[in-house]
Parts: sequence; C-alpha cells; structure tokens
Amino acid sequence: MQVSNLSGGPFATILRLVLLSVVVGVVMSALQIRPTEIFSYLKRFVDWIYSMGFGAIEWAVQYFLLGAIIVVPIWLISKLISGIGSKR
Repeated sequence: MQVSNLSGGPFATILRLVLLSVVVGVVMSALQIRPTEIFSYLKRFVDWIYSMGFGAIEWAVQYFLLGAIIVVPIWLISKLISGIGSKR
C-alpha cells in the first residue's frame, strides 16, 4: 500500500487511511510512544526553536533548501514519468 496513492473513491480512501492508522498505531505502541508524549516533544521543540532565536530559523531554512535541491527534482521527474506512463 502506497501512502502517496490515496486515489480512488471516498470509501477506498477512508479504508486505506483507517488501515494505515492502525498500522502506525501498532508501531507507535510497540515503541511505547503515546500521543501525549508527541505533543510534549512538539512543545519542547517549539520552545527550543524559540529559545534559539532567528539563528535556528536560518539553520532550518538552510537544511530545507539543501534537501529541496534533491527532493523537488526527484518528485518532479517521478510525476512526469507517471504522467507519461498513464497516458499510454
């Protein structure tokens, strides 16, 4: 099951999302990760970013741009290839 391929009717999409949610829930439970911990980690992350000031934002933007140089062209190529393949 591909996460990015949620096309189809609404029932099929809902079914895929439910199954994916169950699988992710089982994995998170096995890793002993609780929803409250996720919110706690997120709050600490936001506090850390805030305490770092604008230097952290600059750091994040630099890594975002570095990653985007690789991710965006690969995504674009895959969309072009899948578009060509679906027209045949």
